[in-house]
Amino acid sequence: MADRRRRPDDRDPPGTAPRRAALRLIDAVLRRGDPLDIAVHAATQGLAPADRAFAIAIVSEALRRMVDIDALIDGATEQPLPEDVKARAVLRLALAQLLVLRSPPHAVVATALPLVAGGPRRLVHALLSRAQQEEWALPPRATLPPATAGRWTAQWGADMVAAAEAAWSAPPPIDLSFAAEPVETGWAEAITLAPRHRRLPRGQAVEDMPGYRAGGWWVQDLAASLPARLLGAGDGRAVLDLCAAPGGKTMQLAAAGWRVTAVDASARRLARLGDNLKRTGLAAEIVQGDIRRWAPEAPADAILLDAPCSATGIFRRHPDVLHRVGPTQIADMAELQAELLDRAAGWVKPGGQLVYATCSLEQAEGEEQIAAFLAAHGGWTVEPARPGELPAGIAPDASGFVRTLPVMLADAGGLDGFFVARLRAPAA
Repeated sequence: MADRRRRPDDRDPPGTAPRRAALRLIDAVLRRGDPLDIAVHAATQGLAPADRAFAIAIVSEALRRMVDIDALIDGATEQPLPEDVKARAVLRLALAQLLVLRSPPHAVVATALPLVAGGPRRLVHALLSRAQQEEWALPPRATLPPATAGRWTAQWGADMVAAAEAAWSAPPPIDLSFAAEPVETGWAEAITLAPRHRRLPRGQAVEDMPGYRAGGWWVQDLAASLPARLLGAGDGRAVLDLCAAPGGKTMQLAAAGWRVTAVDASARRLARLGDNLKRTGLAAEIVQGDIRRWAPEAPADAILLDAPCSATGIFRRHPDVLHRVGPTQIADMAELQAELLDRAAGWVKPGGQLVYATCSLEQAEGEEQIAAFLAAHGGWTVEPARPGELPAGIAPDASGFVRTLPVMLADAGGLDGFFVARLRAPAA
């Protein structure tokens, strides 16, 4: 289904270029399994910033609503279109524009037809015309992919799946973390759910928000701020932030007085971390290294391991993840996490702390991972969060773990899915 690049003599209607880019992008996600944010660069190369943003918006909404859009397509065709044909992809993108983004119908149709050159143009045109004539509509709540819904129902129950569908139905609000408690200037629309936190409605350009250039804050979902919160004040002690980029937790730790060494394997992501530190005026030692082979020169007082994971917990921000991740990827990530956790445990001073976190809603990457670690590492204990360490509405479970689910704080805009365990190393 790969889309050919436009030839110089093609004469497409205005606005076709970002739709062509969107077709390349959704193909990269669904056929090749590329993460959306990784595939964007190649798929949108040469587009103006506004067109690039539009292409991303089209694909994001097509993925968010794909199960429901496919149901409309299949209900209107005598024979189901194969999953991987270009016509289905074009219809997904076009219907996302019509039914979610509310793009002008004539523009949607005119720019969709060139994308199926050599294919069933009449069918695409007929279905888009029918969608307008019959006033097709999507259900109020986006439907999760059946495999994900089944897996999460088994782990968390039907109420959690319903909450996840509600959370997936629209992009989430914007959470900001602050280096210090902010002065209330320019934040009239914000709500506060924790110390050094503000939540704002979606739809604002981050660079235009008050204080962006001054560097007093950074974008970070409230759930993502919990692991560093559990380490508290650093008082000059040494902490390793492993798998640190792009640096939200590094900045939290530096602002809390820790002497931070931030380690990550990706030079590109570390460059972003460096830019973030420069903007905020916070300090950390940056090290490029794969922690499967890298090791620190000396043990640390504390370690924060934000382990690579399936990222199913951040599906609100990354709607592609639920179409790319299944049991195989989850098992592969769990195996890697166990290896990293075992290595990190050897770098903690006697009696020190290790905070393990994943942005995953899979128990294999959270509760089961730590249960296996504790069984294999005698003397390590879980240290549950104490009163005042977590925002209101979030509490440790019976095992002392912190687990955030889409059902939590739903009335205030919800949370990403996270798992956090604070562990204490055996004393010398």
